[in-house]
Amino acid sequence: MKLLEAIACASALMPLAAADWQFKSRTDLAPPRLNITIPATKDVEQGYLFVAPFPGQWAEPQFHGPRQEAPYIVRDDGELVWSGYTYFSIWAANFQKARWNGQDVLFSFEGDHNPAYGHGHGHATILNQHYETIRELRAGNHKLMDKHEFHVVDEKTALLQVYQPVPKDLSRFGGSAEQQWIVDAIFQELDIQTGELLFEWSSLDHVSPDGKFIFILIYLSNLLIGFLVEAVLPLNPGQAGAGWNSSDAWDYFHINSVDKDTAGNYLISARDACAVHKINGTTGDIIWRLGGVRSDFELGPNVKFCFQHHARFVEQSGDEEIISLFDNSAHGTENHRGKEVHTHPFSQGKVISVNTATWTAEIVQAFQPPDGLLAKSQGSTQLLPNGNALVNWGSEGAVTEFRADGTPIFHAYMDSGLLGEGVQNYRAFRYNWTGLPTEEPAIVAEKTSTGTTVYVSWNGDTETAIWRFYAITDRFGSRAFLGETARDGFETSFSLSGHSYHSLAAEAVSAAGRVLTTTRATRVEGVVLPLYEPENGKLDRGTWVQAVLRG
Repeated sequence: MKLLEAIACASALMPLAAADWQFKSRTDLAPPRLNITIPATKDVEQGYLFVAPFPGQWAEPQFHGPRQEAPYIVRDDGELVWSGYTYFSIWAANFQKARWNGQDVLFSFEGDHNPAYGHGHGHATILNQHYETIRELRAGNHKLMDKHEFHVVDEKTALLQVYQPVPKDLSRFGGSAEQQWIVDAIFQELDIQTGELLFEWSSLDHVSPDGKFIFILIYLSNLLIGFLVEAVLPLNPGQAGAGWNSSDAWDYFHINSVDKDTAGNYLISARDACAVHKINGTTGDIIWRLGGVRSDFELGPNVKFCFQHHARFVEQSGDEEIISLFDNSAHGTENHRGKEVHTHPFSQGKVISVNTATWTAEIVQAFQPPDGLLAKSQGSTQLLPNGNALVNWGSEGAVTEFRADGTPIFHAYMDSGLLGEGVQNYRAFRYNWTGLPTEEPAIVAEKTSTGTTVYVSWNGDTETAIWRFYAITDRFGSRAFLGETARDGFETSFSLSGHSYHSLAAEAVSAAGRVLTTTRATRVEGVVLPLYEPENGKLDRGTWVQAVLRG
C-alpha cells in the first residue's frame, strides 16, 4: 500500500467530530434549531408546535433562515418530531392540523411565492397520519389559490383566498397611463372531497376603493397623509403594489384570513384596509366593519389595530361577538420598496368583544411580545383549549405562548445564531398529534474507542417509548438481545462496550409494550485509529500503514 493511499484511508476513517450535523442516523436532515429564551413551564398547553419557517428574500441563505425551509412538528424543548422537508414541494406555508372525514390530517399550502408582496400561487395538500398525500385542493372557477388561507370548516369544506389581478383605470387614484392593475381580493368555500365551489366573494363587488378623500394619521415619515376610503395604503409609492403589471397589482384590500360561524356568515381580515368585515353568507353583503376608516363600532382603549392577520370567530352570544386576531401595527414589503408604515410601537395578539346593540368594541385581552417585536408581515393568534394563547410573530420569526392573563410562559425564535437573523414564519399552531409513519426507521452503528454506539430515529413517529437493540448473530438474521433505552428525542443512542458484533438492529416499542416496527440490520461502521507517537516525533510510512491495517 502506498503512503498516500494509507493517508487517504486513515483520513476517511477519522471521526468527524467537527462536522455540522444534527442527527447521525439522518445526516440528510437539517431542521431549524429553536432559540428558546423562555423555557416552557408546566402551564403550557399539551401538544406539539406546528411551524413552517423560511428565510426572508434578502437574507443570505447560507447564513440566515433555516437551511431546509419546510413544515415542521417540534416539541417545546426544540426536539424535532417530524421534518416535512420534500413532503411539500417548492414553497410551503400555513401548516396546520385539521379534521376531515372523521380523521386527523395535516395540510399546507404549497406553490410559488412572490415575496415582494407576500402572495403565493398554488394549492393545498392534505396528508394523513402516515404522512401520505391523500388530497390536493385547488381554487375553483379557474382561479389560483393564494397562500394566505386554507381553513377547514365542519370537517367537510375549506375556506381559501385568491389573489386575482384585474386591469382597471387607476388614474383617479394617481396612477399613470402605465399603472393599470388592481387586486380583486376573493375568498371561496369549497367541498374538500369533490372540489365543488360552494360560495365566492369578491372585494371589488362589495368594497370599492372609490370615495372622498379623508385624512388619517399614521407614522409614515411623520407626515399627515390622505388616503381613499377603505384603502389605507395608496397606489403610490407602492407599498401595496404600484399597478405596473399583474404581479405588481395594487392590493388595496388584501384578504389574509377567512372564518365562518355557525350561522353561515363569514369573517374576513382585510389587511390593507386595516379592518375586519363580517359578511352575510347568503347575499355577500357586509354586515359590519370593525376598524379601518369606516368602522361601524366605537373602539375602546387598545382595540385599534392595523395591517392585521388571522381574524377568527371565538364566541357569539346575543348581541356580543368575540373575535381574535394578530395586530401587526406595521406594514413593509420584503423588497423594502417604499418606507415601512407603523401605527404602534409593537405588535400584539388581541381578543376583542364587539357589541351590535351599543356598537362598541372593547379589548378582552392583549398579548404583548416579550422583546417588543414589531412584525411588518404575517402572524397569527391561536386560542388554546386550556385558555392559553399561542402568538406567532410573523416576519420576526418568533412564537410565544401566554397564560390567559397575558403572562408569557414560553418564547422561542425559529432558529439560532446567524441562521436565526433572517427567519420568518407565516403562522404557528399547537396541536395534539399522533404520527404513524409508514417509512422504516433509520439506524446507523459506529465503532468507538471503547465499543460501538448505535443511533436510531423514525421521522414523524410519536408513539415509540422505548428502543430495543439486538445483535444479528448469523446470516439467517438470528438476533441476540443487547438492551433497551427510553426514547428521549428525535434520535436515540445506545452504547455497547467492547464486543465483536458486525450487524445490529433495533425495534420500536410503544408505551403499552407493543412492538411497532423493526429496523433493517445495519453494519457497524467506522474505526477510531490508535495514536502513534514515536520517540523521535516523526511518523514514518510504516507507522501509517500499520495504523490503517491494525485499525
